Amino acid sequence: MLRAVLLFPLVCLALLSAPFSARAAMEIEVVGGAASQIAVAMVPFQAAPGQPAPALTEIAGNDLERSGQFRRVDVGGAQQPFSPAQVNYEVWRGRSADALVIGQVTALPGRRFDVRFYLLDAVKRTQLAAFSYNISASQWRATAHQIADIVHEKLTGIPGAFSSRIAYVQKQGKRYELRVADADGQNPRTVVRSSEPVISPRFSPDGARVLYVSFEDRKPVVYVQSLQDGGRRKVAAFKGSNSAPAWAPDGKRLAVVLTRDEASQIYLINADGSGLARLTRGGNIDTEPVFSRDGKTLYFTSDRGGSAQIYQMPAGGGEPRRVSFSGSYNVSPAVSPDGRYLAYINREEGRFRVVLHELASGQIRVLTDTARDESPSFAPNGQAVLYATVQGGRGILGTVSVDGKTRARLSESGVDAREPAWGP
Repeated sequence: MLRAVLLFPLVCLALLSAPFSARAAMEIEVVGGAASQIAVAMVPFQAAPGQPAPALTEIAGNDLERSGQFRRVDVGGAQQPFSPAQVNYEVWRGRSADALVIGQVTALPGRRFDVRFYLLDAVKRTQLAAFSYNISASQWRATAHQIADIVHEKLTGIPGAFSSRIAYVQKQGKRYELRVADADGQNPRTVVRSSEPVISPRFSPDGARVLYVSFEDRKPVVYVQSLQDGGRRKVAAFKGSNSAPAWAPDGKRLAVVLTRDEASQIYLINADGSGLARLTRGGNIDTEPVFSRDGKTLYFTSDRGGSAQIYQMPAGGGEPRRVSFSGSYNVSPAVSPDGRYLAYINREEGRFRVVLHELASGQIRVLTDTARDESPSFAPNGQAVLYATVQGGRGILGTVSVDGKTRARLSESGVDAREPAWGP
């Protein structure tokens, strides 16, 4: 699991920074849910000729169900209102609906659509939200995710994360691809193709760039690449290994792991490759750095105490302090958006699982029921963790709610998916 430094095969990457391309999307399986779910009736919007498929309410409804906080009410055989004045609240309360989503789609010239939707409180019989969008066909899924985000926030008080993106590395045969997709695994786009592994993707805080490690110079080198035009540059290509990059919250600095001076140590560097400064010292292995959300603290993995554990230190340098004490092996820290929690990989009785660590109390909760988990990453709203695991002999991606009650598996037939990162 100290893969960022020690497990690199010293081979040459034949990496091509080709324009983005779309491929097959992932299938989703959801298990479990919150003890008390909000019942939402997603009434199909009044449709326009030639509108894309699937329907907006189908995409948004899938988003809401995947969170585990909602369940969809059967809308079959009922009146299909598309404006608040048409709603018979008695009908929907009779179906135990807590809330109602209705709307309509109107075709516009130039393959554009006018989308209007309303969120209604079926109990209080009031309107909670109303939005309209003038969109192109290519913005169809993004609009559905925005609708789900609004519903989630209005009904739970917590912003949704359905409009965010994920990055991951996928292997099919001898081909590796670094991909960026919607949070539900759909609409994937290939950022990098290679005949050898690509590792450690990390989104910039604004979501416009991605860090990753390649071997095209016959050693691991850190690159930053624009997700808008595909342009890229080297930011860490020093003597020895360059690995495990992490963005600072300001998007101007990076933490990287280098072996230029001795064993794997953590350094700060500007995002343009200038201003290198060493943070950790000693003959131990320090790796997998990640910044706290205020940028003042670094969490990282180190074997300085004899086994791999999580430590923290001031981001400007200082004495490291051990954070993890449950078990003899804890690696790959991720920090929650509110700074209250760490998610990391804990090994117990030979099983590698995602755990949630409350920093204030030190309490630990195991979130997953699998045995070969890696690379945890928080959703931007802090309500779920993305990770990779192994199922049926191949790598798949999964999400788990922070209470551990809802799990979703994202998989695509015949491929391996690893190294996930959740972006803004």
